[in-house]
Amino acid sequence: MARANRRLTKRYTPYVDGPDPLAPPVDLAEALDAIGQDVMAGSSPEHAMREFLRRGGRDQVGMDELARRVAERRRELTRTNNLDGTLQEVKELLDRAVLTERKQLARDVDMDEGDRALAQMQLDNLPASPAAAVSELNGYEWRSGEAREEFEKIKDLLGREVLDQRFAGLKQALENATDEDRAALNEMLADLNGLLESRKRGEDTQEQFDDFMAKHGDYFPERPQNLDELLDALASRAAAAQRMRNSMTREQREELDALAQQAFGSSDLMSELSQLDDSLRSLRPGEDWGGSQRLTGENGLGLGDGTGVFQDLADLDALAEQLAQSYQGSRLDDLDLDKLARQLGPDAAVDARTLQRLEEALRDSGTVRRGSDGQLALTPKAMRQLGRSVLRAVADTMSGRTGGHDVRRSGAAGEPSGSTREWAFGDTEPWDVTRTITNALVRAPADGGRVTIQIDDVEVQETEARTQACVALLVDTSFSMAMDGRWVPMKRTALALHTLVTSRFRGDDLQLIGFGRSASVMQIEQLVGLDARWEKGTNLHHALLLANRHFRKHPNAQPVLLVVTDGEPTSHLESNGEVFFDYPPNPVTIALAVRELDGSARLGARTTFFRLGDDPGLARFVDAMARRAGGTVVTPESDDLGAAVIDSYLSSRRSGAFGGWGRDDEW
Repeated sequence: MARANRRLTKRYTPYVDGPDPLAPPVDLAEALDAIGQDVMAGSSPEHAMREFLRRGGRDQVGMDELARRVAERRRELTRTNNLDGTLQEVKELLDRAVLTERKQLARDVDMDEGDRALAQMQLDNLPASPAAAVSELNGYEWRSGEAREEFEKIKDLLGREVLDQRFAGLKQALENATDEDRAALNEMLADLNGLLESRKRGEDTQEQFDDFMAKHGDYFPERPQNLDELLDALASRAAAAQRMRNSMTREQREELDALAQQAFGSSDLMSELSQLDDSLRSLRPGEDWGGSQRLTGENGLGLGDGTGVFQDLADLDALAEQLAQSYQGSRLDDLDLDKLARQLGPDAAVDARTLQRLEEALRDSGTVRRGSDGQLALTPKAMRQLGRSVLRAVADTMSGRTGGHDVRRSGAAGEPSGSTREWAFGDTEPWDVTRTITNALVRAPADGGRVTIQIDDVEVQETEARTQACVALLVDTSFSMAMDGRWVPMKRTALALHTLVTSRFRGDDLQLIGFGRSASVMQIEQLVGLDARWEKGTNLHHALLLANRHFRKHPNAQPVLLVVTDGEPTSHLESNGEVFFDYPPNPVTIALAVRELDGSARLGARTTFFRLGDDPGLARFVDAMARRAGGTVVTPESDDLGAAVIDSYLSSRRSGAFGGWGRDDEW
């Protein structure tokens, strides 16, 4: 019965065996979108990821905020504290002892007047220096027992303070210590110095260390497992004590050095500690033994507490460096979560751990990868995710227009086209079983003959009759596009169209052509990662030449020409392959651009110009070119460029120019 009535208690502690299994998943979508925006603006994927981790997300603290808290904590320690604590405490004890003794001398009526006068004169003429006063009073014959106790407290305080500098917590542990306690302490110091001497000679063993800990382990609550761990802890504390000493004024150092010789009433303790310090310096020369820091506050720190503050300052400096991530090969895994929790609290450590998980997820989820050059790059999977995000944003813009189209649909039921696409919510088309199972097998091989299909594996059949389109998107990459804030909208437009074509209209063939001083065919990854360069020239002639080459490679497809530009042509390609540049536009440059546009028209291209900006010369040129090609001109705002290009592409696919398209095709 007694056992049945016994109350059961449970203790819950933080999970320490790896990542927290109950931690919420990190939001990769927000991170990818932010990284993609920075990449399109010209940042490298590595820098873009670092910037997101630095800024943080909507509900996620970033490294900058943690670094700000670290810096504020450091300022607080240096603003509120000073190094006079031990000296002030010694002075207070000394003043109390002297005052109590004076009162006793005044009350003692039986005392010989000569002795009274001599004692009063000795007290009146004490040196201003606390160390010298304590030294002089060592031989004084106290009449007051209470005054003698106050004076002895000075020696006890000094002993506990100098020990607390090397062994955190001993100041409190040795309060009211007995002679037996002090003897045990002296024995520990002697054994410790002997152990360190063995290490310096290379003669120490694990057995020696174990014997030492079995005998003196109570002095080391951190429970080191070997001599190296013990050395690391002792050297860190001793170096902080030295930095504190370096930070004192010369007068403070001299006073404390002289007072320390009075610790526990003899110089034996300081002799042992001096030997310990010398050994630690020799065995751990890499510690910061020469640093200093000025403390300007009003809160006086004792030797032990001050050493703790200097250890905190060292921790904060290390955390600041880790959060800056400015050294080669830096990763958030380098961040010391224990130090962060100790300095800023457990919530800060949780925030930092979430950032670490986010970085791990970005690297491990196929979002970014490290190339042969050691730099991070967006993977094809990340490009698809980013493209879908951009396309959704374009669709939201278009859905607000009259006659907008549903981006989730690629057509109502009809004759199968032979093309497939990824299933999206709302699709009613039949599955393409072969591609669906193939996707599942590529993602995860069959296990015992069983194939596991996930929703991302599913592809459906296109069910609308369609004619193949051959699309050329020509985007101006001259510096004016970046200078006037059109760089990112241009990239978003190209990415949205690329995503639409590759996911919804796989039978179409899209070519991306960037044209500045010269033109080049670009993969979507190249265009998205393209950085703006100061380069004079808008070579529409070269871009149209490449577009016509693309159209001729697909003679059975309907050509669609989409041109995005903010400037008149100012350069062209010479017959020898050199680039010619002139401003204002040279008649030859205009003539060559017109000739290539006529070539596009002869190939049957459906042409749309997207004019950005209000330049009158560009307006006249584009209007004339569109009339000549039988095309159209669209003048969107930069933020509306993607929707305008997508709408033009879809309109081209719905038009009679494709043949056999007698109804409006939803996408």
